[in-house]
Amino acid sequence: MVRVKSSGGRSSSPVRRDPVHYSSKPRSPSVSGASHGRTPSSPRKARRFRPGTRALMEIKYYQKTTHLLLRKAPFMRVVKEVADRFYTTSELRWQVAALMALQEAAEAFLVRLFEDANLCAIHAKRVTVMPRDIQLARRIRGQDAGLG
Repeated sequence: MVRVKSSGGRSSSPVRRDPVHYSSKPRSPSVSGASHGRTPSSPRKARRFRPGTRALMEIKYYQKTTHLLLRKAPFMRVVKEVADRFYTTSELRWQVAALMALQEAAEAFLVRLFEDANLCAIHAKRVTVMPRDIQLARRIRGQDAGLG
């Protein structure tokens, strides 16, 4: 869980909804002819979110999904490269299901490690995870929890 500083639910300005995101019709210029500094042919600016909003949206998105986060092909190349270093007599052959199981386990391990590191960062009164948080999380886990 990542904590982000908030203003306690109060906002200095009301939330304005951008009509471009809710309507497929092009907006017509206003009756008075004022275009607020934009020419009718110029494209609209992309929506700008306040700092931290996009991060929270991504966190919610990734917590809802179940798909793998690492790309399959690069992960397979790394696994095969590491396996070739240990097994030098001949080339190993891999089943796709074995590689997928290995990737699932690796991602579950990394997610849990980052959760523990995030708790360490929060305990230190920070919201940013640093390498020392990951080192502390691994040290507290011990050798039985992996990468000992």
